[in-house]
Amino acid sequence: MILDRAGEGSLVSAIPRDRAKGGGRTHVPARELLMKERTRVIACGNPLLGNDAAGLRVMALLQEIRPDMDVVEGGVGGLGLIPLMEGADRIIIVDATQGMGAPGEVRVFRDLPPSRLFPLSLHDLGVVEAVQVARELGIAPEVVIVGIEGGAAGEYSRELDPSVERGVREAFRYVLAIVDDE
Repeated sequence: MILDRAGEGSLVSAIPRDRAKGGGRTHVPARELLMKERTRVIACGNPLLGNDAAGLRVMALLQEIRPDMDVVEGGVGGLGLIPLMEGADRIIIVDATQGMGAPGEVRVFRDLPPSRLFPLSLHDLGVVEAVQVARELGIAPEVVIVGIEGGAAGEYSRELDPSVERGVREAFRYVLAIVDDE
């Protein structure tokens, strides 16, 4: 971003204009840029444990359909999520749940859900605990969690059950609606 002073001393940013419309630069007041909320989607899951990869499948759809979105892989959650939350005004975490309902059922949590719904690593914090730590550090002002019920963790597999695949598409639509509601 290039910042300079223009006109009556107001701070503006020079942004390239659409080349098809004649090129050049358009000036947008910096306060408009600074006020725009930055949303980051963090997708969690293990690609080798079947339904646990539901969040990663949502990430793949988002990257394919909306490459302009800020979407990152959060691995299997834990403390590694905290630095991924930095610099964003709103975080959307997409992950598989256990014990929330029927496989493929999707729920959107604007308040932190019970941590028992998100499988906990034996070596690290779970998703909910990582969000709690980030909030204590002042990193995650707004967090929305989109949970896709994956059922009990299964054996090694790279495939999702058909019901969970349907849930992935539903979760994808929820994430788009949340982001586009800015």
